[in-house]
Amino acid sequence: MLGFFERQRLVRKGLASAKQRRRRTESELMQTLEHGLLAKLGVFAAFVLGLAILILSDGGSSSTDNVLIGILIFVVALAQLWINHPGAWESNSRLVLIFGVLLVHLAAVKWVLITADAQPLVERQLLWRLAVPYSLAPLTLSVLLGRNHGIYATIFASLWTALVYRSLSDAKLLVMSLICGFIAVFVTMEVRRRSRLIRAGLFVGLATLLLALLFGKVGPIDWSALSDNHWTFIGWQSVVAIGSGIGTALVIGGALPVLENMFRVTTNISWLELADLNHPLLRRMTIEAPGTYHHSLVVAQLAEAAAEAIGANPAIARVSAYFHDIGKLVKPEYFTENMRYGRNPHDELAPTMSALIILAHVKEGVDLALKNRLNQQVVDAIQQHHGTSLVFYFYKRALQQQEDARQGGKIMNIREEDIPEVCEESFRYPGPKPQSKECAILSLADGIESASRSIEKITPQKVDQLIDDIVQKRLLDDQLSDCDLSLRELGVVTESFKNTLHSMMHSRVAYPSDRPSEKRETPSPTKLRNLPPASAA
Repeated sequence: MLGFFERQRLVRKGLASAKQRRRRTESELMQTLEHGLLAKLGVFAAFVLGLAILILSDGGSSSTDNVLIGILIFVVALAQLWINHPGAWESNSRLVLIFGVLLVHLAAVKWVLITADAQPLVERQLLWRLAVPYSLAPLTLSVLLGRNHGIYATIFASLWTALVYRSLSDAKLLVMSLICGFIAVFVTMEVRRRSRLIRAGLFVGLATLLLALLFGKVGPIDWSALSDNHWTFIGWQSVVAIGSGIGTALVIGGALPVLENMFRVTTNISWLELADLNHPLLRRMTIEAPGTYHHSLVVAQLAEAAAEAIGANPAIARVSAYFHDIGKLVKPEYFTENMRYGRNPHDELAPTMSALIILAHVKEGVDLALKNRLNQQVVDAIQQHHGTSLVFYFYKRALQQQEDARQGGKIMNIREEDIPEVCEESFRYPGPKPQSKECAILSLADGIESASRSIEKITPQKVDQLIDDIVQKRLLDDQLSDCDLSLRELGVVTESFKNTLHSMMHSRVAYPSDRPSEKRETPSPTKLRNLPPASAA
């Protein structure tokens, strides 16, 4: 509170800016809930309680034993999560998502199976048993958190499903749940459109139907007398089995936006929606900073291809590249790609002031991103894409001016201590360094694309040398030390940059002039054979 009044006093005196940069901060309570041990234990206790209620609702004689078995399976599930998914283990919200979805899955499966048992007719029982949503948890977690979490859900949801209904002795139910779950995960490994969810549901439905047919749960079918079978009922069974898979996918597709907002998860589907170039910030950039807009598009192509080459997320790389330089919208004319008519406003500024303007585009970009409620990963990419690198041009210019002042000072008898020192830290970005593979790729692609514009006579050798030099400089400057990009992956990324730039920066054939006033050069037969068709000009 005292800090607020002090700031207002400085604003009234003109000693502070009335504008405050937006910051996305979490309260201490939210951080405790997200990472606290008590909250984590609360999540585990709630799941165990829900699991016990589902098992004991049967009221069988072996229910107590089944509860004990379920708890032991839960201990194994926790160990698996701690070993293979440390990121999810550290985040309580991820634990709520994982075990919450698993609990909903178990409740839905048990409700369908109990409803099937309550049907008075055998035919209705058979129909209900084919409507079990085997892919609910695997499909949901595979799309939200990735295939490894989908496989995790498949294994433990299958074990608990067989346990909450009767016991682990129901091998057919266990096998059907496992196979359908693995199929759901396999089909949704790269979901970029919501239609892929429907396709996954269709495959799960077909798998359910085939497995039911294999286990004799369809029909019954008399293969020796096919004409005597009740084909209408078999047709209804097929519709229910396939419809169950598709219906599960439709429910998940509708629930995804809610789950993404609740748990701050962004799927590949949402990343592609964020890649829409009609976003207000990108439309502003086309008008106010067209050079930056074109630069961002090229960087997006470089980053997406490199991310795909090493198995990183290409959608994150592309969207982050679109927005990484939105801070230049504040003062677009001070960046070289937007300068027009040969006027350079930095000629009238001191190097320290020029560097201050250049460095500020990162903070301004974060401010604009938060104002427009961009994804947190995009905000991180804006903040990290320069790391703590040096604005080398203005730093060297400041050193040169300092040296000139010293030489002039000797003539004019100016003392050495009166000449201001050049501090390297004043010419470095505030960071942090790239924390993920996608941010590291974006950082390299940004520097490579900017530097490639300075090549006068483009040759493949010059392009390769430029890329190698920039990557080597980033390594020596320790800019890639905080991300998990290995040296092998860095080599693959470098080759991807080279291939993409070679295809972008090829030279074109000089066309002969058709104007009579200009001197014509008669092309050789070889050049004429190599000329592209007129439609390609």
